[in-house]
Amino acid sequence: MSKIMSPRLIEANDFGWVHVLNQDNKRELSSLTAEGFSSLVGIAHSVWVIEPEAAFLVLFDETAPYDNPNFAWLRARYDRFLYIDRVAVAAHAKRQGHGRTLYQHAMAVAKAAGLPRVVCEINAEPPNPASDAFHEALGFGVVGEQHLETHGKTVRYWALDL
Repeated sequence: MSKIMSPRLIEANDFGWVHVLNQDNKRELSSLTAEGFSSLVGIAHSVWVIEPEAAFLVLFDETAPYDNPNFAWLRARYDRFLYIDRVAVAAHAKRQGHGRTLYQHAMAVAKAAGLPRVVCEINAEPPNPASDAFHEALGFGVVGEQHLETHGKTVRYWALDL
């Protein structure tokens, strides 16, 4: 296992590889154009990357002007939270602890901002058992489920109280 780099905030020269990594994982994350990805980054609480072109994490807090059914579902139920919108690890960097590092970083960001929980969603249909196990191991629990007809999938919502 290689040494895990610390997450750092995204910079303009990261947009290309981060967008490509998003598209490589569009089944789980949803496809975005380069312009759409740039807009997403522009309204995010923060976007973190691990080099070399290994992984990224997009976070929103409850105040974001984010038009997304998963975010809306969570905002309707929780007053304050940090939402993990998308996280991806490049194929060359899998099984090296980058996902865990990014999630631990998200927890630290939430605590520093005084936010009481971290939330996210995972596909239930199509299933993602590896992600379910990962989140359970970190202490997240299922708090709800929703079928997204327009997206052709069902998602489960997960939360971790800090």
